[in-house]
Amino acid sequence: MRKDLARLIAMAFSAAALLIVSSTLAFGQDGQEKHEPPGVNPAGGGVPMVSLQHLRATSFGPAPRTANGKPDLSGIWSPANHLGDLSTGLKPGEKILIQPWALKLSEERQTAAGRRSDTKANCLPDGVPRQDPFPWKIVQTPNLIVFLLEGNVHSYRQIFTDGSDHPKEDLEPAWYGDSRGHWEGDTLVVDTIGFNDKTWLDGLGRPHTEKLHVIERFKRPDSGHLDFEVTIDDPGAYAAPFTVDAHSTLLVNTELMEYWCIENGAQDVSHIVGE
Repeated sequence: MRKDLARLIAMAFSAAALLIVSSTLAFGQDGQEKHEPPGVNPAGGGVPMVSLQHLRATSFGPAPRTANGKPDLSGIWSPANHLGDLSTGLKPGEKILIQPWALKLSEERQTAAGRRSDTKANCLPDGVPRQDPFPWKIVQTPNLIVFLLEGNVHSYRQIFTDGSDHPKEDLEPAWYGDSRGHWEGDTLVVDTIGFNDKTWLDGLGRPHTEKLHVIERFKRPDSGHLDFEVTIDDPGAYAAPFTVDAHSTLLVNTELMEYWCIENGAQDVSHIVGE
């Protein structure tokens, strides 16, 4: 049962989130289906996704559509691949041109002391585009799309699709920033600014500044898959923008569960071992 297995994964993730930098995930290997995430959680740490494998949809029809004709992205989705180490999902020909200060900070975050500073390890939000190895849910309405996040702080993202722009003034830096979405054909384009600089972009501790600008492009090619690409543009930490591809699979016969990080993860920060 997913509830029992989720408890085990929650405990394993408490440690895995702290040791994430010790593993390099081999995503997108030859012979693996294009949309299928590997049998290891995509946020890193080597925690098996056994509790989610049997929930993945196995038959796929056309992507559903809403009353206004747009693809309906609603559903419960598996954790996306390639977001534990952004370099594994880079589009062909692209590189992560990290600035020296940011590279140094990333390396420092791979030490025991650095791992203790991880917001994930301290039950704070992941930010964008980082994800937890838990399901997430999309709720779609004509003017607002909401991402409900099962893992870590059990939080949410709001994406306004009502045609409004980012606030011109008084945009307070936030964990998930300010997201505005619009449709380009069958692709949902999400533009997000207004981040604070506290989160890691991925499990390897790649940092960002408050200049971070993220553009996500979501497509549902069929009923069972969600494809998206994420473009990171932060002139404060990177010499040029870069884009990664990621994929999620529809989960069926399940629902999001309560998961409170403070009961599982934060208490283990003091147990991080040495180098």
